[in-house]
Amino acid sequence: MSQQTLDNVFQEWQSNEALAEQMIPLIGRLYRQHNVVATMYGRSLINQSVIRILKDHRFVRKIEGTELSVEDTYPIVKTLCELNLGPAHVDVGKLAVMLKRQGGGDVDAFLRKELHQIVDGYQPGASKGEPKDVVLYGFGRIGRLLARVLIEKAGGGNLLQLRAIVVRGRGDVAKDLEKRASLLRRDSVHGPFDGTIVVDAEARTLTVNGNVVQVIYADSPSEIDYTDYGIDNAVIVDNTGMWRDEAGLGQHVACPGASKALLTAPGKGDIKNIVYGINHEAITEQDRIVSAASCTTNAIVPVLKALNDEYGVVTGHVETVHAYTNDQNLIDNYHKGDRRGRSAALNMVLTETGAAKAAAKALPELEGKLTGNAIRVPIPNVSMAILNLTLDKTTDAAALNDYLRRMSIDSAYQKQIDFVDSPEVVSSDFVGNRHAGIVDAKATIANGHSAVVYVWYDNEFGYSCQVIRILQQMSNVSFLKLPNQAG
Repeated sequence: MSQQTLDNVFQEWQSNEALAEQMIPLIGRLYRQHNVVATMYGRSLINQSVIRILKDHRFVRKIEGTELSVEDTYPIVKTLCELNLGPAHVDVGKLAVMLKRQGGGDVDAFLRKELHQIVDGYQPGASKGEPKDVVLYGFGRIGRLLARVLIEKAGGGNLLQLRAIVVRGRGDVAKDLEKRASLLRRDSVHGPFDGTIVVDAEARTLTVNGNVVQVIYADSPSEIDYTDYGIDNAVIVDNTGMWRDEAGLGQHVACPGASKALLTAPGKGDIKNIVYGINHEAITEQDRIVSAASCTTNAIVPVLKALNDEYGVVTGHVETVHAYTNDQNLIDNYHKGDRRGRSAALNMVLTETGAAKAAAKALPELEGKLTGNAIRVPIPNVSMAILNLTLDKTTDAAALNDYLRRMSIDSAYQKQIDFVDSPEVVSSDFVGNRHAGIVDAKATIANGHSAVVYVWYDNEFGYSCQVIRILQQMSNVSFLKLPNQAG
């Protein structure tokens, strides 16, 4: 390869970097002024680095079989800023591919046609909807990740307002607040928080990226009057798992200033177990208590739904290889659960999972068809579900993978099912993935009526994103997704 060729390749890269740099403030303006979320085949472009934006463009090649450059998307993003758009999620990547395939043309005319529902839909000063107060009851692994996502989304007028967190402890408040802030600021698995946190010990608040969050100390919900803090009609997100039935969780909705409760664990009794993307429309205005089911249930149900719709699931077994959790012992010690008393960091621990039974609550058509078990392994995050299925229709690995790939791109499950086709991926590659589950195509086995599908999932962050989606559903926060082909 000549030096001239090498120079041309590098100059092209620099040119693409420059265009991506110019796109960043335009994407930010669309988000903060118009509440338009720009995406690249479902991947948010908000607050992303230049390199991340370029990588997301390259990702399109794996999906569509065609290269997509920032030279294709920059004119689209620039024109979007000139169309006075109303709130929506706009897939810039899909728009660019559509325009490219029709041979190019007038970008303004193309976008006015494809986005006609929101063109000139922005009204300065107009209300974007009714804000909803959110309270995090418990501030552990899931609680802190929910805080991160809620704060991240606040910049675009998401309407979900994190108003307070509830924790136990009445000792040295200043020291306690500093520790809570430090745990939010630094995370050994998910890395540093992208923003600033200011502690006010006197007011008992954390100001996170400009969002003032009250810290309430209480040993039980009965001690709290949320109206004392200016909080009203709030959704209480219970991250403690202390109560899973209607009687226990009913304590939250009995508090002044609270209206609904969302449990981040499987619910018991008649509580609806919701997997967003599958049965979230079952949530009604009358539902005051809802469960977000488990991380494993959220990971497997969308894939099972897609497979059952296309091939029919006759029977199956779900084996979960799960990261250890905080309820296990660091070293051998007493534990009320079988085997969980043994050191989580030193052992694979065979245990039970209710995910197979819970899947039937979200997908009644699978009632009695699935069994399940779990193995806890010595890693802190990212798990895998192995779906060993007998199908009604015959298939092979190539056809099954192609179907699931399409489901991950252009279906109602776009936010729930991700797809990877690499021989080198390992668990740490999926830390921070926002999908409920990621199909590992290279591991798929399918022959005739038998199929084995491997599904990775970030059991902390991916699950937290599913919880946020349920919060939006409970709070009537929804966005138009364009172009219409985006699903």
